[in-house]
Amino acid sequence: MGETTVTKPEGLEAALPDPVAADSGRGTLRRLRAPRRPRFWFEILLIAVSYWTYSLVRNAVPEQKAEALRNADFIWRIENDLGIAVEESVNHAVNSVHWLIVGMNYYYATLHFIVTLGVLVWLYRRHPGRYAATRLALFATTAVALVGYYLYPLAPPRLMNGGGFIDTVMVHQTWGSMASGDLKHMSNQYAAMPSMHIGWSVWCGLTVFALATVPWARVLGLLYPTLTLVVIVATANHFWLDAVGGVLCLTFGFTVARLWYGRQPYALPRGVPVRGPGEAGSRPRSGARAE
Repeated sequence: MGETTVTKPEGLEAALPDPVAADSGRGTLRRLRAPRRPRFWFEILLIAVSYWTYSLVRNAVPEQKAEALRNADFIWRIENDLGIAVEESVNHAVNSVHWLIVGMNYYYATLHFIVTLGVLVWLYRRHPGRYAATRLALFATTAVALVGYYLYPLAPPRLMNGGGFIDTVMVHQTWGSMASGDLKHMSNQYAAMPSMHIGWSVWCGLTVFALATVPWARVLGLLYPTLTLVVIVATANHFWLDAVGGVLCLTFGFTVARLWYGRQPYALPRGVPVRGPGEAGSRPRSGARAE
């Protein structure tokens, strides 16, 4: 009786997936997605480089003045048609109270950075397992905003032709706005849409409201973006619809984080697993309980 030889159809081996390679690829993806303890020096460098890149790209967008002014007129007409064009009234009313508008000028110039960095530090220290995902949402929000600045140049209300708005920084000679006075040459004047003051402040507010355990802190989390909205309008730096653009960018940012990590950032474990040499399992890092 002769031997029976079984042959595979030509090309079948090449078509079959390599199980080892497939497992390796999935393992690499799992490792990239797995929460890990953020490294302080890396985070400082990443934030610094990212903000420098953001500022460089934002300010490199051509200042298309004519188009930006046309777009501002269009936004103003849309808001009038919707019955929400109250920015000029708010601007004039708040400007009549000297101490209030001066405080808002400094608020606009400083808290945008201080609060955002403060929330990042708080996340880093108290919620390390959620830090990377929440930071990704913020970075993706900022990245897509750059696309908006490039595709839709928009003059702020204070620069509109015949708009009647008051540039409160110029009038009250307060320091801080990169969009007025001597500092205006360091910043793109026509990058008002979307408003990252709103994008970042809502990110801060949602993060504090979702993760803080102290009731008053959660209330402040809700108040911060609300007050920021009033400030950007009162100082004539943005329209209401710029704020809507900022919220849409933030929605994109959280969608990116959700797709990458499989869950919303706030639903991830608070703690970070610690693996010892040769350990197959993991346990929560000391001082950061898992939830």
